[in-house]
Amino acid sequence: MTNGTATATGLDARLEAHRVELTGYCYRMLGSSFEAEDAVQDTMIRAWRSFDKFEGRSSLRSWLYRIATNVCLDMLTAGNKRARPMDLTESTPLARAALSPRPDHTWLEPMPDSRVLPATADPAEAAVAKESVRLAFMAALQQLPPKQRAVLLLREVLAWRASEVAELLGTSVASVNSALQRARATLAERRQPGAEASVSDPLDEEQQKLLERYVAAFEGYDMSALTALLHEDAIMTMPPFDLWLTGTGDITGFMTTLGAACAGSRLLPVQVNGLPGFAQYKPDPEAGGFTPWAVQVLEISDGRITGFHCFLDTRRWFPLCRLPLHLEAETDEVEQGA
Repeated sequence: MTNGTATATGLDARLEAHRVELTGYCYRMLGSSFEAEDAVQDTMIRAWRSFDKFEGRSSLRSWLYRIATNVCLDMLTAGNKRARPMDLTESTPLARAALSPRPDHTWLEPMPDSRVLPATADPAEAAVAKESVRLAFMAALQQLPPKQRAVLLLREVLAWRASEVAELLGTSVASVNSALQRARATLAERRQPGAEASVSDPLDEEQQKLLERYVAAFEGYDMSALTALLHEDAIMTMPPFDLWLTGTGDITGFMTTLGAACAGSRLLPVQVNGLPGFAQYKPDPEAGGFTPWAVQVLEISDGRITGFHCFLDTRRWFPLCRLPLHLEAETDEVEQGA
């Protein structure tokens, strides 16, 4: 191995060591799983090409965050804000329910924990990281101007000092503190549905039993059992459709009418957005077995399910979560990627 090759390999390894945390940062900034991964790849390429200009006045990690922030701010200049259905329309009564899709770039996208949450031995740090990718917090971030978003994330999620953020953004400490105050005020004013969700890490015994009962109710398509698990004001969303439903009656009513083809589904557990979730496979009448239908993300509070969010673009979400694209009828357990 030549010295140049050894140096290149060493730099690759140093850059790759930061990929997961950078993906988490870009995901929070952009609200899109795939745009976040594109942003990190762009960051790595820029870092590689300009590494000879990196003078070590800051840490490699700080330098990468500077590049990633600039990449994200450039991507956000178009002004589009990712959203959830309840950020765009009023809740629709079941009697008027219609499945109207909107373009992909409209929606806040889900993300597997493994791609955005670096391993840490600090439980408090892990808890903050998980809370900061939950759907309600992600939706709230989208309400902030891009630079306020960056300041809030760097200061409150990543715990950078104001002076470090000021240096990264090329501004003053006073400006950083002012942006942080405005960001906090905006989040306080616009409390998002689902913000009260409280999920312990790891799941406590009560939450684990709730999920087990949910799987049994959903796979058995037992609406009475499901009703007992849902909060009376539970919300159901189904991006890319802008329809969202509120309350147990409308949710179970939808599942037995427009959603009746989901009867007999199978669920595999997944960890998405710092919350418990499931990959839903519904029966495949043509090929047999089960075909991907949705990645479900559940919000839980006070022993009930308060949010039931189904992301239906399985061609994108199942590979992202490293999930199989078919289940055989006799398969009870499927090994899946980390």
